[in-house]
Amino acid sequence: RAVEAAGQQVLFDAETHASLGPDGARYRGYALSEIGAQADVAIVLGGDGTMLGVARELAPFRIPLIGINHGRLGFITDVAREQMHEVLAAMLAGRYETDQRSMLDGEVLRAGGTTYRAVALNDVVVARGVTGGMVEFTVRVDGVTMYNQRADGVILATPTGSTAYALSASGPILHPSLAGFVLVPVAPQTLSNRPIALPDSCVIEIEITDVREASAHFDMQAFSALKPGDVVRIRRSALVTTLLHPVGYNYFATLRQKLHWNVMPSEPHARA
Repeated sequence: RAVEAAGQQVLFDAETHASLGPDGARYRGYALSEIGAQADVAIVLGGDGTMLGVARELAPFRIPLIGINHGRLGFITDVAREQMHEVLAAMLAGRYETDQRSMLDGEVLRAGGTTYRAVALNDVVVARGVTGGMVEFTVRVDGVTMYNQRADGVILATPTGSTAYALSASGPILHPSLAGFVLVPVAPQTLSNRPIALPDSCVIEIEITDVREASAHFDMQAFSALKPGDVVRIRRSALVTTLLHPVGYNYFATLRQKLHWNVMPSEPHARA
């Protein structure tokens, strides 16, 4: 309603359109690729997982995204559902803030060829397979070996992804404006192994060196099984995701709210 009230045409993705029931009779459903080719902005209703999937699909079309939080945490779907109509009206009238987020381009190499390729907004994760047990791998940065490791897995996260799985594995938070990645081991057998921040100009390779099953996950949605000798090569993508926020958006306020950080009652914006 807010979109139509602003004089704009509404395009529903096919899945959302199917859920509208009789209310959807005057609309039609579109593939995300069709929406990307026609739309000026995409409004995403759901949680962060929904936003990640849409971001990957629409990144080649370079249209900005507005996230309406219908999920739990809502780091990147930051517009509250109860404020949706008021906030959307203001944003569609041109009152918003722009936030560009870097993405990852990952590929699985096997016997000299590429068997799988995908982009990710949050992270690329190499993890142990369904049979359990640790996965053994070698990490190289710009062709130089950093370490050999036995662990449950390893995460390469963007600044956006640093508040997701990487954070639960004791990785640091990277501000979205930083040009970097964070490489975080998951339950490493070597106790001295720690997360490390890397410049986003480097190329990271993770080679499977054991016979155990392993897998590569892109935003924990796209998936590729890995075999011994496979290499997952990751670099910064040429694509970016552009997020639109309400005027007054502040990243640190988001961290404070979502992670339940405390402030002294006397501090400015303590109740924000």
